[in-house]
Amino acid sequence: MDLGLALDSATSEKYFRIASISIACYDYIITLPAEWRFYRSQPSISRISLACVLFILIRYVSALVMILSNYGYFATSFTQQTCSHYYLATPAFKVMQSMVSQAILGVRTFNISRRDRKIGIALLLLYLIAISVEWFTNIFHRIPVVIDVNCTPVDSGKKLSAWLYYLAVMLYDLVMLTVSTTHLLRYNPLSSRVSRLVRVLIYDGVGYFIVLSAANLLNLILYHTSNAETQLAGASLGYAVTWIMSQRILINIREMSEPDPRRIENVVVARPTNSSGRKNVVSGLRSHFESKSNSKNSRSPIDPGFPPTSPRNGHPDDVELNIRVCVERSVKVDFGAEQSSSWDKPTMR
Repeated sequence: MDLGLALDSATSEKYFRIASISIACYDYIITLPAEWRFYRSQPSISRISLACVLFILIRYVSALVMILSNYGYFATSFTQQTCSHYYLATPAFKVMQSMVSQAILGVRTFNISRRDRKIGIALLLLYLIAISVEWFTNIFHRIPVVIDVNCTPVDSGKKLSAWLYYLAVMLYDLVMLTVSTTHLLRYNPLSSRVSRLVRVLIYDGVGYFIVLSAANLLNLILYHTSNAETQLAGASLGYAVTWIMSQRILINIREMSEPDPRRIENVVVARPTNSSGRKNVVSGLRSHFESKSNSKNSRSPIDPGFPPTSPRNGHPDDVELNIRVCVERSVKVDFGAEQSSSWDKPTMR
């Protein structure tokens, strides 16, 4: 009976690990274009945004922890001595991955809360407490165990402490979700684009919490068992889920902050032959949009004389992770070859 349970545990862990590796590799490949767009959007190598730094960290720290974890499991050359030098590598990088993921949520929540100083201090203290608990629970009472010549770190304490790691992560995620969603629901978007961005932020936060909490809850239950192989059956799946959901938050924010090419209007004007003509064209364009705006009795969200009425006063453009969203109309001007007799009335297409 015990032999059958051991075989079932080993088989389950192997399936979990293979599935997590497959999912992570697939997601890595399909997000390569998004990664390239992330790099191209940076002003220069020396001026990389915070969002890009966090994206790089979550992407490659996660890849490293998955490599270390699965190498220790699938390798067939470990001895008790070599395992004693290797077994803490996976728990250490596991906490590093969690630190980056929680930093993404923390910065996201701080910006959504309009960078309130008191909330920022509270989030920082919560972050420091959470990572301290995570380091302690992942290193304390861990011993190297060689099972079928592969290396596995196991919680050996009479009172298991490793499962507390997943409890701390779930509580931190819950607080971040509560604070961010509360502030997002108070927003009064001034345009459909900002309204769509707010909805994406809410859905991302809720989706992140549900998916990651499910993986953490599975690991929390598995760590309550005394079998060494059963304890780590869902660990690799948790790494993959944390990786995918964290980087998806950053990718969605970056893509939502880009200007929508479908909103671009084409304006065809004749090419002016002198500077006065250019001035008339500019004046015509300006008067066209001003009259159009006045006819609708609307206030431009980028007009400094009319601050937004939403709770984002003070940082009207700061929505998320140091990404600035500016709501405006894009105009594409095509200069025709022929001249026009009237400069004040450009033709709209």
